[in-house]
Amino acid sequence: MARKVLVLGEVRDGGLRNVSFEALSAATTISEGGEVVALLVGDQVSDLANKLFAYGADRVLVVEDEKLKDYTPDGFSQAVMAAINAESPEGIVFGHTALGKDLSPKIASKLNSGLISDATAVEITGGNVVFTRPIYSGKAFEKKIVTDGTIFATVRPNNIVPLTEDTSRTGDVSTLTVEIKDLRTIVKEIVRKTTEGVDLSEAKVVIAGGRGVKSEDGFSPLKELADVLGGAVGASRGACDAEYCDYSLQIGQTGKVVTPDLYIACGISGAIQHLAGMSNSKVIVAINKDPEANIFKVADYGIVGDLFEVVPLLTEEFKKLKVNA
Repeated sequence: MARKVLVLGEVRDGGLRNVSFEALSAATTISEGGEVVALLVGDQVSDLANKLFAYGADRVLVVEDEKLKDYTPDGFSQAVMAAINAESPEGIVFGHTALGKDLSPKIASKLNSGLISDATAVEITGGNVVFTRPIYSGKAFEKKIVTDGTIFATVRPNNIVPLTEDTSRTGDVSTLTVEIKDLRTIVKEIVRKTTEGVDLSEAKVVIAGGRGVKSEDGFSPLKELADVLGGAVGASRGACDAEYCDYSLQIGQTGKVVTPDLYIACGISGAIQHLAGMSNSKVIVAINKDPEANIFKVADYGIVGDLFEVVPLLTEEFKKLKVNA
């Protein structure tokens, strides 16, 4: 059954987030040969259309307004609802990001639609679009289908493989004029507490520190290793509570959920709340002085030792590999 699927292309700092390409891949599966329409919402964002075509969009719809420069729930919901009313899609896909998690239930409520959130896989089985999503803090997975109405889902970053980029693909770019009005929220200033470099939620490599780093300075060797591997630095709640780092780095049930290709846990005991945020990583390496630490139960590789000795050794070895590559 061919379907028209609308995908929200999420913009940050003038570029598209990687999860937008993953959402396009999911939408291509859901469409079953139908049309994939990408939606750009913001101020001066139309130049990003070509990137969306390269990753699978058939058409791009643009809603531009100075009031949409920064995300606000009421502003973006007006823009997205106008696009939905104009396109009447059978399917809608957002990234399961801070923006997507905030906006998707508002849109679903306005559409009187169901919502499958945090999907990690999508496939066609027996004529149905089947979504896989984690439950019980990642201890189990459930499969869900939509039997009636709009297929609306958010996809977890780093789980669905984007289509191969094809820069030769082109399509129609159209502008939808929407009067953005009656805003109850206005963004006057954005204060960033996240570290520079790779986005933690989309990083392919994450180096995370726990209470075992002992201090704010204890994160320095982790940052050096992350730089060498092109990754991001994260933390357990224990490290954040001890004020070794900012809560923007927290990974876990009450923090960010990450699914990198490589997760290196340094001085992290492995509390269940932390495991909920990283246990689905493809390869997990644990470094801890305590051989009985719970983190070793989910690790693919374990190193019993002092992180301040092990991490610098790893960093030097990876540097050698890069030089010889």
